[in-house]
Amino acid sequence: MRGFAAFARKEFLEIVRTWRLWVLPGIVLFFALTGPVMARFTPEILRAVAADQLGQFTLPDPTYADAYTGWIKNLSQIVLFALIIVYGGIVSSERRSGTAVLVLTKPVSRGAFILAKVTVHSAFLAVLVVAGTLVTWGGTAIVFGEAPGGALWSASLAWLVFGILFVALMTLFSVLISPTAGAAGAGLGAYALVSIAALWTPLGTYSPAALTGVPTSLALGKSVETFWPVCTALLLAAALVALAVAAFKRKEL
Repeated sequence: MRGFAAFARKEFLEIVRTWRLWVLPGIVLFFALTGPVMARFTPEILRAVAADQLGQFTLPDPTYADAYTGWIKNLSQIVLFALIIVYGGIVSSERRSGTAVLVLTKPVSRGAFILAKVTVHSAFLAVLVVAGTLVTWGGTAIVFGEAPGGALWSASLAWLVFGILFVALMTLFSVLISPTAGAAGAGLGAYALVSIAALWTPLGTYSPAALTGVPTSLALGKSVETFWPVCTALLLAAALVALAVAAFKRKEL
């Protein structure tokens, strides 16, 4: 993998210097900061503004688990959708701008080009998830007075594996589909298919599709199977990266 370290450093500096530094971190930080507060006060707001509509129905008192499940829900939906859109052009944008040609005329192999992108952006996502989880954990402790760490961290790390899988998937789609919108659309379609596949018990238990629901169950403190979903997701991510490398080697720059 010629030039991996040099290109990884270039990719890191590009994240720091461009708008990508602010999009995903901004979304993650917003939900991490507001999630515990919303979980704590939303029932009270609903009781105040919709008491007549609620009638005899009483809302349960919120707990720290509501903050945890809210955090995972935001990761699984809004943050994941933003990730898909942002990384729809992770490779194709460099091909269109001519950056890929300039880089690959130097001693940087195409395999190193793809692997560096996946590695750096997976690490970037990991930092965001860890930081957001820390903020959520602290905010939950302040708002609710209790915040057991095990359920929150296991749920967040399970989702992180799912997020890394989609970084790999979007890298492959960006190699195969030149328009950023097309790659993003394919990523959203893949997410819909995975969500549907999770409804079938074998896939919803042992395959990466299980990671659409496992993080929420973990956030609630439930005991669920995590070994096979995590292992199969990591193996699939590695296979997708290998496919992306093979496809990129056949692409004209």
